Amino acid sequence: MHLLRILALIAMFALAAAGAVAQTAGNSADDTEQLRMAALEALISAPPEKALPIAAKVLRGNYSDTLKSRALFVLSQIELPEAQQMLLDTAKTGTGSLRTEAIRMIGIGGDTTALAGLKDIYAGGDNDIREAVLDAYLIADDADAVYQIAVAASDDEEFEAAVSILGAMNARDELHRLRDKLGSSESLIDAYSVAGDFESLRELAVDNKDPEMQIQAIHGLGVAGGDKANATLLEIYKSAASPDVREAALEGMLISDYDEGVLQLFRESQDTDEKRRLLQTLVNMDSDAVMEIIDSTFDGTQ
Repeated sequence: MHLLRILALIAMFALAAAGAVAQTAGNSADDTEQLRMAALEALISAPPEKALPIAAKVLRGNYSDTLKSRALFVLSQIELPEAQQMLLDTAKTGTGSLRTEAIRMIGIGGDTTALAGLKDIYAGGDNDIREAVLDAYLIADDADAVYQIAVAASDDEEFEAAVSILGAMNARDELHRLRDKLGSSESLIDAYSVAGDFESLRELAVDNKDPEMQIQAIHGLGVAGGDKANATLLEIYKSAASPDVREAALEGMLISDYDEGVLQLFRESQDTDEKRRLLQTLVNMDSDAVMEIIDSTFDGTQ
């Protein structure tokens, strides 16, 4: 007998046996639950046409939400239209955590038809449902679907949530398209930072037309980190005409833990107040250079 058929039979037997065990004196409900869970685990390796009716039985039957959640995962691994439709139906009409779990499982399964069905669920859902749909798109790496949500957002909160997901997806192309279409925003800058989009951050960080946006972009360079970002922060600090921009560049170096740059600035500075700020920044960074600087200060070499 084929191994996969054996596994399917084991799962069917375990579910049936678990029902009988539940009615046997001296056996706990926990034992029954564990046996049923083991049966569902076995289904993952079973032939899809064998696993589907059993997972459906659990999902529709009088079983715990824990077992039903596992049945949803089994369905997400079955590449049959019927399985994906069950997930989508639960995502549309399920209750409580099972509904959001079904949405997440659609993301895990990655079926394009089921993912497309999440669009209407998002449109008619509350905040929890919308968050679950965004998470599903994140899991499935469906950046275009998230972009469409951002473009059609009805308020800042909805836009920011979608843009944050795009940042987590490292979806630089979609973030650029949003900027071209809607202009720069604080949420986009935050997403550039998460995505490590150095070029976009640098462009905004050296543009002084909007000081608030510029400072946020400078901080974003610190979050993004890396050699190019650190070099840009050092360049901005040295060339800054505004104390606020200079301070933002120093804060960016603190965020990126670029103590070499701060140390360079300390050694080049001839201003006592500036050296004091730079030294304090190195202390805040817990830099190894601090003790050397302190010692040389008493030696009169700094």
